[in-house]
Amino acid sequence: MWPCLLLALALLGTVPASHPGPRQLQRVPTGETTQLRYTVVRKLRTYNGAQGYCQEKYRGQLASVHSSARNQQLQKLAESYNMFISPWIGAVTSRREGKWESYWEDSSPWNYANWAPAQPLHIFTTCTTLSIRDGLWRSCLCFQLRPFICQY
Repeated sequence: MWPCLLLALALLGTVPASHPGPRQLQRVPTGETTQLRYTVVRKLRTYNGAQGYCQEKYRGQLASVHSSARNQQLQKLAESYNMFISPWIGAVTSRREGKWESYWEDSSPWNYANWAPAQPLHIFTTCTTLSIRDGLWRSCLCFQLRPFICQY
């Protein structure tokens, strides 16, 4: 948790505030039928700020990931922006009715996960990032400023 926070704070000045036009994935991975478009936004936002930006700008939300193929495609898309900070995706882990669970903000089914070892954190509500380095998901504090991936 602290490495995520320290890295975000240390690198805040290294990510440009503006971003180029959207780059979308053209192909839907096998097993997925929904035709969604994705874009990486390099503007730094908290998790809630990123979700609001996706809704306002694209009429969408933060990306949900339902297959290994989609996870790899989103990782490569984020890599293409040469970012140093892993972007938000649309997963949250929180305690509900006495037990910890992860869920997608778009209410889609939780049918795939790619957590890094010892993740997700079960201390308090956390939001999820997609590592551009290894494609694994990590829990981070939701108030961190990060780039993000929108789906629409």
